[in-house]
Order: sequence, then structure tokens, then C-alpha cells
Amino acid sequence: MNDKIFVNGVSAKGFHGVLERERSRGQKFVVDVELAMNLKKLNDDLSKTVNYAEVVEIINGHITGKPVLLIESLAENIGKDILRKYKKVSNIVVRVHKPKAPIAFNFKDIVVQVEIKR
Repeated sequence: MNDKIFVNGVSAKGFHGVLERERSRGQKFVVDVELAMNLKKLNDDLSKTVNYAEVVEIINGHITGKPVLLIESLAENIGKDILRKYKKVSNIVVRVHKPKAPIAFNFKDIVVQVEIKR
């Protein structure tokens, strides 16, 4: 299946991380999702596809919600929730960006990607 919906750059402050200072101060997280599903013959009917606003709400809820230690867990939780809500999605790729990870070297971004298939 080549049909995909992309929701990119959903950002919010979250309190995820292994270090205590990450969990107490919080930091910006950015999430991208790629949803694979059949986008043909929708007949201009929203109920036959994915509501982007609801997807963004799910993502934001996980970023700002209950903290997890690993962004790998954050990505997996987001993916599972979206798949649970949208049965039409056959495959999801979730990327979580942690641009301000507490690393003592110069870097542009830390990104974790998970792919979940039905």
C-alpha cells in the first residue's frame, strides 16, 4: 500500500527522560507520524479517513501527559493509541524528536523511529 497521511512537527513541552532534571524541568518534544491506509474511494467522506485534528490531539496528549523514561516508549505509546482509534490504518511510523537532549556535545537532533504494523 502506497497511500499515506503525514502529520509532521507536532510539538509541545513534556517531562520525559531518564534524568531527574528532564522530568522536573521538561523540554520540547516534536513528533511526526506516517499513517499507511487506503485513501482511494473515500467519496469526500471524513468518516472513511483519519481526522488530523484528532491525531494531533492524541500526540499532544502523550507529549504533555504521563512521563516515560524513554522516547522509544513515547513513540510506541503514540503509535498504539492511534492504531487503536483508527482501524483503517494498517501501519504507522512514529518519529519522536528530542532536540534538547542532555548531551554534552553539539548535535542537531536526537530522533527515535518506531514502526507498528497490524
